[in-house]
Formats: sequence, C-alpha cells, structure tokens
Amino acid sequence: MLSLTNIWVEYGEKVVLERISLDIDEGAFVSVIGPSGAGKSSLLRVILGQDTASRGRIMLDGKPLPRECGPDRGVVFQRYSVFPHLTVLGNTMLGLELARAPLAARLFGSARRAAREEAEAMLAAVGLSDSLHLYPSEMSGGMQQRLAIAQALIKRPRILLLDEPFGALDPGIRADMHVLITKLWREFGLTIIMVTHDIKEAFALGTRVLTLDKRRNDPHAPQRYGAGVIYDIALTRKTQAAAPDESESITFDTVGNN
Repeated sequence: MLSLTNIWVEYGEKVVLERISLDIDEGAFVSVIGPSGAGKSSLLRVILGQDTASRGRIMLDGKPLPRECGPDRGVVFQRYSVFPHLTVLGNTMLGLELARAPLAARLFGSARRAAREEAEAMLAAVGLSDSLHLYPSEMSGGMQQRLAIAQALIKRPRILLLDEPFGALDPGIRADMHVLITKLWREFGLTIIMVTHDIKEAFALGTRVLTLDKRRNDPHAPQRYGAGVIYDIALTRKTQAAAPDESESITFDTVGNN
C-alpha cells in the first residue's frame, strides 16, 4: 500500500535520514525503534506530510502521496493533542465539522446530529462514552490519550501514525492502551506506523519491527551521515483463546531479518 523509495531527509548540511526504502502492506502494524536522534519522528513527519523529503518518493496505492496531510492519515503524538477549551464530544466532532463546513466550522440540524452520532460511536470505541461533556483538564493522561486517538480516527484514516503515544503514561494505563490500540487496529482495518523507545512494546504490538540507526559515522563531521534501516524484522502473531478480560495472549516468531 505504502512505498518509500530512496528517502533522504536533510536540514541544511545535516543529514537525518538516508536511503530509506520500504514497502508497507495494508493492515500492517509497523513499530519503529532506534536511539535518540536516529530520525524516527522525522520519518513519521515525512509520511504525515508535515516535512518534505529532500530526495526520494513516497507512493500510496501506486500514486504519489499528497504532501498535505489529508484524511487518509491520522496522527497521535506523545503530548495530548487535544483542545483544552472543547469538551470530549466537541474535540471529536471538530474534525467532521471542519471537513463538512470548512468556512463556519459548525454544523447545524440533521448534519450536526449525524456528526454527533459518529463522534459518540467513536468515543464508545475508545472507552469514553461516559465522558462526553468533560474538558481535558478534568481527565487523566490515559483518558486524554484515548481522546487524541478518537480525534485521529474520526475521519477514518487508512494510515495511523503514532509518535511515542504511550511514553508519558503509567505502566498500568499503558497496558490498557496496548489492548485498546490492538483492538482498534483490527476493528478499523488500520495500517499503523508507531515510533517507540520501548523495545518490549515494539515487539508486543507490531507485526514488523524496524530499527533505525547510522550505518556510518564520521567523528569529525557527525552531521554528514544519516540513519537508515539496519534491521527489518517481520513477526507472526499466534493468537490464543481470549482471556476473561477479552484481551488476547500473543506470541511471536521472527520470520524475517534484513
């Protein structure tokens, strides 16, 4: 579905990424790991359309990926990207209102009722159906991240980009979010690309793990070389019977290593 060919990201004389070539199948869950400064977030920003690659091309379904971030891509950041002045319902409806009423950013009558129903269904999917009228300041970190996920999914993107989405959460909440994102990935048929520093998280959630790092380094000019894909590990999930909490026990086999 998504193809990156010879992608380079450079800022002036600094090379961040070099020679990135990837083919990502529809429905994949790709975890991206690597040391700080290896260009993991830069890779996400290029796919999102927030940054432009210096060289190379990105294709979606065989056509050039639009540089502007459209409804085909959603994103969730580590910091909760929610609007503090809007309620949970208002935050989730906003994407629909901006798309359907770009000038007024406000829907009325039957159009508003339809948007509200869509937003309520999405909030139920992320476990926030009882929190429609709360403001972000009244919510925990985990609840705010659920809201950010609802915001990203309300436009039904094909590709969901996650940039350290659970890094700021407590371990117990983080485990709950792992169950949630796995459930949403399957139910909505998403293709997910997730950046994480947590190797265990990368292997627990992903169907494929990419490691970015520099193959070459010049101590006299450290900015000269960028990071590339040094490991590309495909994983096979073996799903056992669901546990009483409806989560699944998953094991993995490494089937590819480039």
